[in-house]
Amino acid sequence: MEREVLYSPWRDEYVSGEKIEGCVFCHISSHSEEDASLHVLYRDEYCFIVMNRYPYTPGHFMIIPHLHTDALETLDPKIWLHMSALAQKGVRMLKEAFGAHGVNLGMNLGKAGGAGIAEHIHLHLVPRWERDT
Repeated sequence: MEREVLYSPWRDEYVSGEKIEGCVFCHISSHSEEDASLHVLYRDEYCFIVMNRYPYTPGHFMIIPHLHTDALETLDPKIWLHMSALAQKGVRMLKEAFGAHGVNLGMNLGKAGGAGIAEHIHLHLVPRWERDT
């Protein structure tokens, strides 16, 4: 049986690459002067948007609250609604400007939930194309 797998060989660097001490998302949040080198696309008072350093597909980015938390269930609803509004704009952009046929949205909450950076919640937007597996 043939198995279809979405594989990103460039993610191999994730295991062996240089690490930022402490929470990488808090580092990005507090270093706006490094936005270009950290691949920040947007920031406002509640959130920032950053390209995923190890994307599953080209155009994969994340919406991240400035607030350091691992608990979506206690996140201020105002911040969650703001993240959702940014996600809507992001999906529109990926479809209209980037030509994506679809988009996966997702959050892996906690280490057991598959989060690579479990201590700071973040919402992935992954553009998809027909037959991209």
